[in-house]
Amino acid sequence: MAGRPETSDGESEGTEEASDLFRAVGRQIKTARERAGLSQKELGQRVGYGEEQISSVERGRRTPQPEFLTAVDDLLGCGGLLAVTAEDVERAKSRRRVRHPEWFRDYARLEAEAVELHYYAALALPGLLQTQGHAQAVFTSRRPLLDEETIEQRVAARLARQGILTGWPPPLVTFTIEESVLQRPTGGSRVQGEQMQRLRQVASLRNVELQIMPTDREDHPSLGGPFTLLTPKGKPQVGYVEVQNVSRLVTDPEEVRMLAARYGSIRAQALTPNESLALIEKLLGDQ
Repeated sequence: MAGRPETSDGESEGTEEASDLFRAVGRQIKTARERAGLSQKELGQRVGYGEEQISSVERGRRTPQPEFLTAVDDLLGCGGLLAVTAEDVERAKSRRRVRHPEWFRDYARLEAEAVELHYYAALALPGLLQTQGHAQAVFTSRRPLLDEETIEQRVAARLARQGILTGWPPPLVTFTIEESVLQRPTGGSRVQGEQMQRLRQVASLRNVELQIMPTDREDHPSLGGPFTLLTPKGKPQVGYVEVQNVSRLVTDPEEVRMLAARYGSIRAQALTPNESLALIEKLLGDQ
């Protein structure tokens, strides 16, 4: 079986150079915004971005798009200072061969090194389980719209992560998925059928346990949204939560303990792996 992918030194250098550039551009945007007396929310409203997106760009965590730089340059009267950086930004993106959005990269590195991974999926299928068609549909339907190049990069990155499941030595992986997630026909019936087959395939791996939480459960131990628990090799377990592209790595031992206890309760109320596989077979037969 294939080992887990590693990042080359050249790619790391390209990523660092791009990150430095994006942070520098972000500082310029922040300086110009504050000089104009605008808050992040006010600037976002005027250029069609959310407050969190503006914050991420200013901190260098989100890649500034050329049209954004031009709009901000015009709005804040920067005299072309920001607009001319658009070409540099595009070249930096090309050099570093973008795989994951900035806000996701720290987690992706931890995930690739983990010896244990536990996913609670309340709204969408975890990326490790998605087929190409499913991932394509997810990124294509995202708002605000992503350009075709970015969609292609994100899909490729998501599929590349799936090598974690079959690498050697393989991590112990559990998935607990809300039944409602499987009932949403993302991408249409053909894509949904392929996705059910993918779930059946992954559920058969020796290092994977997949369970489904039935919608008809009257009591539910965790209605606060999805989360992930992961244990990097030789390090304590940590948690990860993500909503609307805002992510948080949970390292406080007490918070991690509560997430782990919550996950144990969820698994206890979910269908067993065999029962879950039977439900997947039923859903596949209904296609």
